[in-house]
Amino acid sequence: MNTFSRHRIRPAATSVSVWTLAVLVACLGLHQMWVYFNDHAPHVADALLGGMVAAGATAVGTLPILFARTIPQKMQDSMFGFGAGVMLAASAFSLVAPGIAAAESQGAGPWGAGLTVGAAILLGAAALLLMDRLLPHEHFIKGREGIEAHRLRRTWLFVFAITLHNLPEGLAIGVGYAGNDPVRGTALATGIAIQDIPEGLVVAVALIAAGYKRAFAVALGMLSGLVEPVGAVLGAAVVGWSAALLPWGLGFAAGAMLFVISHEIIPESHRKGHEVYATCGLMLGFVLMMLLDTALG
Repeated sequence: MNTFSRHRIRPAATSVSVWTLAVLVACLGLHQMWVYFNDHAPHVADALLGGMVAAGATAVGTLPILFARTIPQKMQDSMFGFGAGVMLAASAFSLVAPGIAAAESQGAGPWGAGLTVGAAILLGAAALLLMDRLLPHEHFIKGREGIEAHRLRRTWLFVFAITLHNLPEGLAIGVGYAGNDPVRGTALATGIAIQDIPEGLVVAVALIAAGYKRAFAVALGMLSGLVEPVGAVLGAAVVGWSAALLPWGLGFAAGAMLFVISHEIIPESHRKGHEVYATCGLMLGFVLMMLLDTALG
């Protein structure tokens, strides 16, 4: 191997090592957080555990790319649709409906409860819209968006885009556990974890298609899932601070998820002419999450 080859390969190997180390450090940090919250705020510890399960599902989903370089586009779009269906059902059955019930239990009438949760939904969507406008990111198909996106390395644009996808899921898990209903929170976390498996695979495939090495794509895909336990802790801590915030927290998480479904996932799954496959995946994901919520919740 000549000198030029050694210098060309070494930075790539170093980059993969750095990202792998980042994953390990993040996991260790999350474990220490769980130990602390398990002693001081058990509902936050439960939310963190649920978020870590979802993050683990994302990590598992990235692993097949080590053995197969790509997957058919129709399957990718079906996976996108499946994830959208799970999130849509989770928003309706695990967030909006319990949010209305929580508002009514606090003394609000039907109109008051509906308006409270409706306002929270709009706030959650507005928050994601603001992030989408201000945070530079790169979609797998649409390309770059956000302020000064052309000045950042493409890797970070993908990281920011994945953050926009995963943060609402983590918030939803955290808010689900904050209502002191661990069964419902577990159902929500289970549904999100199931859809995170194909999502992790799609993320890894997209990174390889963008020109990244397999090991790097797996490491970055795993790291992207760690946003979910952070969001879960944030949601559980804020809503757990006051019971009056529960309807608002549930609605806010639902609005954030609905924004991601409509603004990100569905358009991505329909851009290459596979609307039927994506729609079938959405229907299957919706029914699966509905069954999980009704059977476990």
